[in-house]
Amino acid sequence: MSLIIHNEELLNLIFDSLDEGILIIDDSREISFVNSKFFNIVNMENYDAESLNYSVLTENNKMREIFALDEKERSEETILNERHIHYKYIPYRKEKGRIFHIFLLRDITDIKDSQSQLMEQKLSLDMIEDILSYAYEGFALVDSNGRIVKWNYEDLLGIKEEDAIGKPVQDVIENTRLHLVVKTGKKEIRDIQRIQGHDMVANRVPIIRDGKIIGAVGAVLFKDASDVREMAKELIELENKLNEYKGEIERLQDSKYTFDSIITRDPKMEYLKKLARVAAQSNSTVLILGESGTGKELFAQAIHKASYRKFGPFIPINCAAIPRELLESELFGYEEGSFTGAKKGGKPGKFELASGGTIFLDEIGIMPMEMQAKLLRVLEAREFERVGGNKKIALDARIIAATNENLEEAVEKGRFREDLYYRLNVISIDIPPLRDRKEDIPLLAQHLLDNLCDELDTERKVLKQRTIEILKEYKWPGNIRELRNTLERAITISTGTEILPEHLPERMLKNGMSHDVQQEIIRPLKNVLEEAEKEAIIAAIKETNGNKSLAAEKLKIHRTALYKKMRKYGIEL
Repeated sequence: MSLIIHNEELLNLIFDSLDEGILIIDDSREISFVNSKFFNIVNMENYDAESLNYSVLTENNKMREIFALDEKERSEETILNERHIHYKYIPYRKEKGRIFHIFLLRDITDIKDSQSQLMEQKLSLDMIEDILSYAYEGFALVDSNGRIVKWNYEDLLGIKEEDAIGKPVQDVIENTRLHLVVKTGKKEIRDIQRIQGHDMVANRVPIIRDGKIIGAVGAVLFKDASDVREMAKELIELENKLNEYKGEIERLQDSKYTFDSIITRDPKMEYLKKLARVAAQSNSTVLILGESGTGKELFAQAIHKASYRKFGPFIPINCAAIPRELLESELFGYEEGSFTGAKKGGKPGKFELASGGTIFLDEIGIMPMEMQAKLLRVLEAREFERVGGNKKIALDARIIAATNENLEEAVEKGRFREDLYYRLNVISIDIPPLRDRKEDIPLLAQHLLDNLCDELDTERKVLKQRTIEILKEYKWPGNIRELRNTLERAITISTGTEILPEHLPERMLKNGMSHDVQQEIIRPLKNVLEEAEKEAIIAAIKETNGNKSLAAEKLKIHRTALYKKMRKYGIEL
């Protein structure tokens, strides 16, 4: 190693005792001097002055960056081997043009850690002060002598911080016990303290560090004890309201179907499933079309279950089953006293209950015109008000609508708003009737049969081929719902493990059985009457395009009686 300093042994001893690492490189990139601290800082303890060279020193990018010999003096901080390093580079030019590259390095990790700890402590203190300011009406912090060191009672007591700091707390706050808490070390929670003629509720807590009381904090929870009673009352009311909301959501929410529940081999249905899966990934409104019983709600639930809202509620509402004078309050809720008979505290509507989830508006096609206008405003503004209220409530629900009506025809006849139709018809899914899916009937029938046997807790049954042929030939005006009811009936009256033609309703046998076989089947008169009644109801509803009031008039029964019979026979409301 070439010498540039006299008394080398003494200087080496001095340099090795320093906290800085020292490295000197000559103009031929030879190591002229290095002290022992240098190897420790750069994590190269396996090397010494004899084995170290510039190539080894600059093996990685970080080291090349630090020990670059660019003859420009610099002083920088960097991170090397997960340690904070400060280094200084000094190019020192000797006589005759020789240059020596001097590097001074110091490990400042401990300093950085201390700075970080101090910053964290300051942030913690600031955060504690913010929390106390927000959580309490006011607070005071005292030291071990009971003198105020932090004050936030100005708004409450009218005493400024500069007039309170440093004074004994008992001289500033009326009837305080904070100085006593410093002595006893016992906290006092929810204590009534009379200040300026008011009974206030206060907490007092000692601050203990390493087993020693170093101060105490006192905070006013309520500036008037009557506030506690009022809050308790509000909490009880809130709890009751939450329980009511929870019960309403649990009663309404019935989302159990997924896309796997849609059984089909039909190409058009497969396409609709793909379209619905795509629709599920967006928040766009979906309009589902199809005859009664085709599975519109099944599609709606599947879309909900495949969407990012799947953990939210699925709230179905049948627009046809609610009297027009109650429809607005059912959809948007109402405030207390908004009309005669309104519940105390009001009631949330279906849109409010569906927050974070999906609302399914079934039978949208026969919604009254005035309600259509209100629904359109809600969809455009994405907010609504309860009946009798003026507070805006944000709409946070996916809208899926369904109808068995021809909405384009309804628009032409002035029975449905054109602007609402286009607002709903962003993504349209038109489900074909079961009679157009003949090849799906055997698959669907056996699937439904298995499920029904499980539900009715009976042994599994199979469909005979003759039975399947009859099912395929039938027109199915009630679609899949009618198929399900037909199979449930067959399970109930069959005694073996096979569903035979004679287990089917008589109206189906005309297409698939001989007259002789039909004559052999003797059925209870009650069943015959029920089937006839059901068919009459279905025919009346179809003839009136789903208008239940007109259908009831044609059948010469009250509308309430019609709804009861529809539920009895499983006819879609």
